[in-house]
This record gives sequence, structure tokens and C-alpha cells, in this order.
Amino acid sequence: MERNDSKALAGVRVLDLTQFEAGPSCTEALAWLGADVVKVENPAGGDQGRQASTDTPGLDSHYFLLLNANKRSITCDLKSKDGRERLEALIPKADVIIENFGPGVIERLGFGWERVRDLNPRIVYASVKGFSPESRYADFLSFDMIGQAAGGALSITGEEGGRPLRPGPTIGDTGTGLHCAIGILGALMQRHRTGRGQRVEVAMQDAVTNYCRVSYAHVLSRGTAPQRSGNRVGLGLTAPMDVFPCKGGGPDDYCYVYTTRAHNGHWERLLRVIGREDRLDDPRFATPALRGQHREEVDALVAAWTRTRTKEDVMRTLGAAGVPAGAVFGTKELWEDENMRARGLFATVDHPTRGEVTIPGWPVRMSESDVPVTAAPLLGADTEAVLAEWLEPARDPADPGREAA
Repeated sequence: MERNDSKALAGVRVLDLTQFEAGPSCTEALAWLGADVVKVENPAGGDQGRQASTDTPGLDSHYFLLLNANKRSITCDLKSKDGRERLEALIPKADVIIENFGPGVIERLGFGWERVRDLNPRIVYASVKGFSPESRYADFLSFDMIGQAAGGALSITGEEGGRPLRPGPTIGDTGTGLHCAIGILGALMQRHRTGRGQRVEVAMQDAVTNYCRVSYAHVLSRGTAPQRSGNRVGLGLTAPMDVFPCKGGGPDDYCYVYTTRAHNGHWERLLRVIGREDRLDDPRFATPALRGQHREEVDALVAAWTRTRTKEDVMRTLGAAGVPAGAVFGTKELWEDENMRARGLFATVDHPTRGEVTIPGWPVRMSESDVPVTAAPLLGADTEAVLAEWLEPARDPADPGREAA
């Protein structure tokens, strides 16, 4: 494959043996950085995500399209002798191989870490699992919601006194995949110095635990677990610190308003904006902690003002006055936002069977790397091209007709 210096990971070859979300999130990030990511898929259906929740039988699901942009696909039956030999031929040409099979599956297929390292000592071998191999749950299966539950995210999400709730963002899947991508990039940098590859392992439970690390300040300072507190931040209470209803009355017509627990500056600005300077000297609201104790009264003051304005008006007015505020934008609102599209947060790609599809793009901006977003591949669409490029004998530059020594 021709190298392109305008891409951060130009020339990096990735064998992607992943499916569903946690692994594909990792390899999609690498592809968006310019790596040549090749999905190695079973000829009989490929990545199970292709048909997961599809709205049209026979077409790749939107779920798959969202997680596999900028990749290529080859078919390879790893349960057959020919398929294993094909992968064995590709491994020495790869910089990275990543898998997220169930516990023990990759070893039974004959491509565990030791075997792959023997084939290519320079390779970075990455695995995404539900639980660490050293965990007492190592043999258990996992999906996003399992990782979020076991990693602590559900325990701190929900209404005060209510049941645990799963956070909407898939930090168990995509969050673990991004942790893995960071590990892979570090391993590639280290290989520049040592010439040796290494193994990178990330477990969903462990990644979610890391995402929740600020909550451990409560454990450290008070010796107790933080309790669920709805939309309020669990570490130290103040008010306002919640979503407030706005004009319109729709399910997302809310704006989150927050004044810091560190000082009174935000609170004083807020009172001036909403025309309640009469509360500046109210002893009940003299400190962040006191406002937290009188949360109902504070929230009533704020809500009386927000209900008369749209959520975006609330966000703009408070933001301009130096008060932290965030409108609750729904996914469709963000998807349709012209500014988000203009900045590349959403990109429209031309898919071979789905036609034009607008999907989230790569949010990291780099001054010296430009990788346009491309559509997810059809199953096996790139088999011939990848085998020709990766396995073509190197040629002697002085004599293109002769193989290099």
C-alpha cells in the first residue's frame, strides 16, 4: 500500500480480528489516524455486528457502519487449514494484530500471543476482554453493560435512593477500545527504540474503573462509597447542579446549570442574570455548602427563570455571563447541526449498498495528519487487493524485475 505522509499512522498495518464494538472501536481509531486496518472476517457472515439490529435483512447494519469506517475487509476461515495459512502469511507483514474473541478462543484457533510473536517478534499483539486474564471472572463473557456494571459506573449513576442505571455512552465498549488504542500507540513508539513488539491487554471492567476514578476521592476522603445523586456531581454538593426545564416542554428541553463548589463567583453572576440580586445577601445561600443544603429553594429560583426560555437561549445567556451551562442536545439535534458537520464531527460517506450515510467522524485534530472518513467495507471486498499488496514480493529498486535479496 502506498505510504502517505499526510497521515499520522501511514504505513502501519493492522490485522483486525475483532467484532461488535469494543475491538472495532479501537481499530477504527487507528484507521482514522491513517493506519491500513484490515478486518479479517469469517466468509460465513463476517463480523457478527454486520447483521446485529439491521433494519434491512441482507444489508450491513448501521451499527456496523458506525464502528468500521476507514477499514478494509478480507475473508479468512480460521477454522480451515487454508485460512490459518493465509493469516500466518499476513502476520509477518503486520505491525499490529488485535482480537476480542471470547476467553480462550484465539488460543484454540492457534493464534495466541506466543505463536504470533514467533511469527513476528516486532508485532504489537492487542487483546480486549471483558475481564482480565488474572481476574476471578476471567472466563466470563461480557458486553458494554456488563463492563459498566462490574467496573463501577452503574453504582454511581441514577437518582438518589433509586436503582442503579446504565450510563448512555458505551464506555464499557468504546471506552475500552480507546484505552487499547492508546496502549497500541505507546507500544509502537517503544518499538522504535527497542525493535521489539509486545502484548497489550485491556479489560472492560478495568477500563470502566479507570473512567470512574474521580469517584474514589469520596472513598479516600470519607471512607465510604459515593451514593447515586441523579444529575448532581457526587464529589461535594452545591446548588444549582442539575438539569432545569426550559421552554418547549419536549423530552430534551432542559439545560444543565452548575455553579462551582470552589467559590461564590458563578452563583453571584447567575443571580444577576436571572434578576434575583435580592438573594445575594441571603444567609441560606452564603456558601456552596449552604446552597447544597437548601437545594430545593435554589432550584426553584433557577427553574422559574429557565422555564421562560429555550434551552439554547439559557445556555447562550448564562455562558456569555460566565456561568457554566449546557443545553441537553439530543443525538438527532447534534446529527443535524451544520456547525458540527462543518467541523468534521459528522461526515457523509458513500456506502456501496446503503448509499450516502452521515456518521460521527474522528474528533482528534492533528496539524500534520489528514485522514478523510470513508465508509465501512463490504464483507471480503478487499481480499484480493490486500493479499496482493501485503504479500507481493519486495522488488530490488535497482532492478524492478528482480526480487530484493
